[in-house]
Amino acid sequence: MTAIPSAARVCIAAAVLCAAAAAVPVVAVLSPAPGAADAAVPWTTVLLLTVLYAGCELPALPLLPAVRDAAPARRPGDPVPAGAGTFFPVLLAAAFLLPPAAAVLVPVPGALLGRVDRPPAGARRAWRAARSALGTWAAAHTYLLLGGERTPGAPDFPYALVPALGGALAFWVLLTVLDGGIRVMADGMPAARGALWRRVPLRTVRRGFSASPVPYCVHGLVGLMMAVLWVSPYGPPAALFVLLPMYISCWIFAQYHRERAAHQATIRALVQAVDIKDRYTRGHSERVGRASALIARELGMEEERLEVVRFAGILHDVGKLGVPTRVLRKEGPLTPQERRVIELHPEYGHEMVRGIGFLGQARAAILHHHERMDGSGYPYGLVGHQIPEYARVVAVADAFDAMTSTRSYRRARPVPVALAELRRCAGTQFDPRMVRALVRALERHGWQTSVTSDETAVALGPQRMPEGPGTGASHQIRTG
Repeated sequence: MTAIPSAARVCIAAAVLCAAAAAVPVVAVLSPAPGAADAAVPWTTVLLLTVLYAGCELPALPLLPAVRDAAPARRPGDPVPAGAGTFFPVLLAAAFLLPPAAAVLVPVPGALLGRVDRPPAGARRAWRAARSALGTWAAAHTYLLLGGERTPGAPDFPYALVPALGGALAFWVLLTVLDGGIRVMADGMPAARGALWRRVPLRTVRRGFSASPVPYCVHGLVGLMMAVLWVSPYGPPAALFVLLPMYISCWIFAQYHRERAAHQATIRALVQAVDIKDRYTRGHSERVGRASALIARELGMEEERLEVVRFAGILHDVGKLGVPTRVLRKEGPLTPQERRVIELHPEYGHEMVRGIGFLGQARAAILHHHERMDGSGYPYGLVGHQIPEYARVVAVADAFDAMTSTRSYRRARPVPVALAELRRCAGTQFDPRMVRALVRALERHGWQTSVTSDETAVALGPQRMPEGPGTGASHQIRTG
């Protein structure tokens, strides 16, 4: 999805207008009135800080092309990566050194020149420039309101700590409000009528306003250190040394992305191997991962846990690599012995991924995704909440996709029928909480059914949830 919703475009336009209005007072000081020498803008400082911030952002243009190619595209509403904002100290130093209207100008060129991963690039660059400018403006005003000096010198350093932290917190508050607001506009606005507070899900608001203030306080202290060194006898060159730890952290963050891309490549290779071996369920793993993530997001899981759940869904059937191909591809009914062989695939999968440390609790989900709430599942017959939470999520996602996918030996069930069957088996085979979460997620997002055999694909189209409950199916779910 590359289109920006109309509500989000309005939000972007409003932010751009507010940023422009915040910069208007700088026009008045281009020709200051007599006796108002203190109102003059230190344009040399503005230019140096602007170039410095733009230079810090420019390396992001060609950064790690292999990582960009390997990593999945971020979806609307996904959080900004944890390393974003590495060069916020430059903006906060500008807020502590310059009048607010001049500080607004510093982030604009760098934000406009920075890399944009998805179109429309113009709107996304405008949003990034406006939010950074408004954050810097808020930090500068708060710093002055709390008694901070516009050019803090070394003797005033201890007294500038409180205004600097206040400015950093104002920077955090405004960026968090802006990011949370546009995320609600873009991702949390269902079509139902009613008051806004009723229509926007709490989980969307929580995800939108979940940024921690601690990193921003650290950025504020680093920005204050830059400002102090900037006006010291050593001058601006000394302030550049403060950025050295920022560059080191940026390098570490790049290494993290490189490692994460390697993780993604490992997962893709395993999934492709399963798809090649079991042609009847081709694409099933990716869809189970997607459905698992929908359930986890509906449950309000944090992004880090949500990623683990998605990994678990994608790799839940990796143990099929240890099952003989003739058994997987058998057209007719399975014998009891063949059934026992297939039921070993969770244990095979757990053994295969046991040494992959980044999977974390996803390994337990791979092992236990065929356990049932009443204890009749396998491999260990766990009961109720003895079954790991991630495994209960994947079990529902696995069964749902198995029922709604067309395969060579049967047609897909309609989405309402599949959900009715999940409801019927809730409490015995499935965790009712996970079933309810999937139903709510599909009411918002719908589901695209697929063909997972070697036959020519049949376009079934997205199936949206109706207003009323579906008709339950009469037989027990077989997943696989």
